[in-house]
Amino acid sequence: MNVARVSIQTADFDLSQEVAALRAGDKRVGAVCSFVGTVRDRNDGSSVASMELEHYPGMTEKAVEAMIDEAHRRFDILGARVVHRVGLLQPLDQIMMVAVVSAHRGQSFEACEFLMDYLKTQAPFWKKEQTPEGARWVDARVADDAALARWGISAPNA
Repeated sequence: MNVARVSIQTADFDLSQEVAALRAGDKRVGAVCSFVGTVRDRNDGSSVASMELEHYPGMTEKAVEAMIDEAHRRFDILGARVVHRVGLLQPLDQIMMVAVVSAHRGQSFEACEFLMDYLKTQAPFWKKEQTPEGARWVDARVADDAALARWGISAPNA
């Protein structure tokens, strides 16, 4: 498998192409699990006209790579790919995807959920939302102690 595991990009992505590349030629793959997140038109009770995502190049990729390494340690998976968009996005736009391949479905489901929980709570992204009240910058990481606890991960400030 010669597919990059992490891509932080402004361009949209095609899930079917990403999955095809991830599983290409690997006859051991019996399961593929994927998740695609999209931009909503509401957040924290306010309508959202658009959002702009930023990250620290190099640092963000390294953090996501470490998440994938941890998924490989915890689950019997053959590969994983994370694509996360940055820049200006509109409601309905695809914002990110996680895809995992394994021999059996259980490991793919668990690893995909693990990566999503880890990505949502730990990855260094920041977003600026355009709302009727004006623009607001927010840390894109969501405090979800229950999700972290499920995987045995301590909250950052615990």
